[in-house]
Amino acid sequence: MKHVQVLVIGGGPAGLAAALAAREQGVEDILILERDGELGGILNQCIHNGFGLHTFKEELTGPEYAARFVRRVKEAGIPFQLGTMVLEVGEDRHVVATSREYGIQEFTADAVILAMGCRERPRGALNIPGYRPAGVYTAGTAQRLVNMEGFMPGKEVVILGSGDIGLIMARRMTLEGAHVHAVAELMPYSGGLKRNIVQCLDDFGIPLLLSHTVVDVQGKQRVEGVTLARVGADRKPIPGTEIHYDCDTLMLSTGLIPENELSQSAGVALSPVTKGPMVNERLETSVPGVFACGNVLHVHDLVDYVSEEAAMAGAAAARYVLGGKAAEGESIPVAAKGGVRYTVPSAVHGGEGIIPLRMRVGDVYQNKNLCVYADDTLLIKQKKRVLAPGEMETVKLDLSKVTGCRQITVTLEDWA
Repeated sequence: MKHVQVLVIGGGPAGLAAALAAREQGVEDILILERDGELGGILNQCIHNGFGLHTFKEELTGPEYAARFVRRVKEAGIPFQLGTMVLEVGEDRHVVATSREYGIQEFTADAVILAMGCRERPRGALNIPGYRPAGVYTAGTAQRLVNMEGFMPGKEVVILGSGDIGLIMARRMTLEGAHVHAVAELMPYSGGLKRNIVQCLDDFGIPLLLSHTVVDVQGKQRVEGVTLARVGADRKPIPGTEIHYDCDTLMLSTGLIPENELSQSAGVALSPVTKGPMVNERLETSVPGVFACGNVLHVHDLVDYVSEEAAMAGAAAARYVLGGKAAEGESIPVAAKGGVRYTVPSAVHGGEGIIPLRMRVGDVYQNKNLCVYADDTLLIKQKKRVLAPGEMETVKLDLSKVTGCRQITVTLEDWA
């Protein structure tokens, strides 16, 4: 049994930023556990640019962005274990992990930071009819194969889902010589950033078919074709609208889910919307001393925001370890209404300080005010010309303005 002050689970962008922030706050005893063979997480396979504009004020690729944090972690002398899979986070922050080098290990920690990231929704969760042939990939798996393994999944491609990874892979496959027939999206709006729609689809003449889904996959040994159909308001296929494509690859980009198994084993309360932990303004979960950040908490649109959020979690974990106190005072719930799907945090305590309140909307809205109320008092009113589910919204909440209120409400209202 080994004891550490701050144990970070995950060596991706969230875990690295959290560990650095904890060290900067004065915690010397920190350990990062990473299941992959190198630090950096998913960024290692994201060789496209567009990272770091907020954090470093310049445009970087994923590996370049990760390398800057990896270098800082090594310069700070923060220890880490690679190839280490955490099996369980139990009561009193008891952690069980296994690795080829060290075998089964047990740790206790004064504070645990959950930074495990997220995973893709697989085909089995989509109820796509047809056989189960080779040639069906999640977009993230295809990205790793192309960018890190040097393997082309196929030459004739249809993509289901317009999340950012799917949009980026439409461009990547085209640049590698494949023919991307179309990107189909079940919803009447794209799930990705507007800039990715322009740069990855429009610039390459790849059609985006909104309100469409896959109704059949042909081929037994290998994908031979895919049939799409338009869906109605009930998201069910409309007969007679079928479109057939001869292809050898179907790529799925149908959403990301926080890796919450360890969160559940720790007894952390999960959000029914994000499927990640519910946290307060310190990014502390319902279990004292257990903090969460990055895509395990909620799926972000930009890695810069992951790093910013993780630094908050690391600093809060350090204060918890050095001060030994959980958040004090009455917890004030944050209610998401009027088109806002969720907020992070989902509850706050009054006091001093200004925190980011992040959220996503559930549909495309135009000409709305993003409003924050403390009980019936309007605190924040931001005029928004367009809001979309693919992009996070952030407001700055002054905690001194909510002290003593019963509920904070975040909602959308029409322009006056």
